[in-house]
Amino acid sequence: MDFIVHHLSFFVIQADGADNAAKAFKHFQTMDQHDYADSELKAFLDGEFQRICKRKAERHPNTENAPTKIGRFIAEPGYDLDSNPNYNLFQRLREADNNQDYHSYADELVRLYMDAAAVRGGALIVVKATPHRHTDEPLLFILKCDFEPKIARISDEKSLISHVEMAISARNMKSIQYPFMPEEGMLEPWELKIHQASHARYFEDFLRFVSYEKAMPELMSEQMITMVHDYMDEKWQGQDGEEREQEAQRFEAWAASEKRELQESWTHQQVAAAAEQLVEQQPNLSVAFKLDGVSVKGPLSEFGRAIHFATYNGRYIALIEGDAFQFDRSVSPVELLQPPDLLEVLELVGRAQEERKNGDSQQADMPRPEDNKLPY
Repeated sequence: MDFIVHHLSFFVIQADGADNAAKAFKHFQTMDQHDYADSELKAFLDGEFQRICKRKAERHPNTENAPTKIGRFIAEPGYDLDSNPNYNLFQRLREADNNQDYHSYADELVRLYMDAAAVRGGALIVVKATPHRHTDEPLLFILKCDFEPKIARISDEKSLISHVEMAISARNMKSIQYPFMPEEGMLEPWELKIHQASHARYFEDFLRFVSYEKAMPELMSEQMITMVHDYMDEKWQGQDGEEREQEAQRFEAWAASEKRELQESWTHQQVAAAAEQLVEQQPNLSVAFKLDGVSVKGPLSEFGRAIHFATYNGRYIALIEGDAFQFDRSVSPVELLQPPDLLEVLELVGRAQEERKNGDSQQADMPRPEDNKLPY
């Protein structure tokens, strides 16, 4: 994917102090296509445009702190994109056809960025470029490179080392790409893609009129709470009382807890139906749990098919079925096992449970220290 760079504005941001009280920026240069072709920035940035476009992003990421997200311009119902201030600024930059206008709009963008929280010093580069083999529409790239501390370079044979006060690197570059390109040549005018490797949400603070889809865990939790409310309404049929209130409080405490236990409230059929409904909306949902110290994670769609929960002789059992095992990392003796029949394993579980019960009973019958009449 080759890019033609039409315009580029280069700014340096200075932010001193933990509270960012002293913030300033300086415009260094705005380039056109010919200036960029002869500049040192060409070797620094050319590969980054393709990397940014090809970087994967999920609409519903697996974590709220996902570094790469898809944002959507906010517009009131019945209003078009041009009612969004962030979109209008981006469009002015994409439509600028001379260095003076482009610098003016880029300066406006940097001033908005300086109002964001936790701004750090570095270079902010605003680029208009076209992937000419895939589309004639220009893309807008906003790139932020933080200053690299304690950088040194070889200068000459006498002084050997020269300190570089303001060095930048593409290693942790933060970026905005507009429009979002889900596939090569396909542009989404309502959407953009941001990438910010740190937890400081520079671009989310900066783009105040852009929204982001909820992370998968939050989305799944909200849908589950809705299902629980539907279950409660169906079970109690409009009846109020202390018993219903207690059950509702128990479900609320369960949903709010970070470490949750098995509730033993729904039948297997009810759970399977709820899981199927969620998977229809989000096929990539997963289920993760711990049984004592053993962690298991798999597709939610496999619950009731390859993943089963059961009880046996007072113990919880998680049963995972499949056609073949696959082991990772170092070789272990488990890989040499000839698996016994499931009923044999259940008998083993039952005997172990009986032995534990007998052991606890014998320990309870042992005389306590104060009963043995010894002085210690």
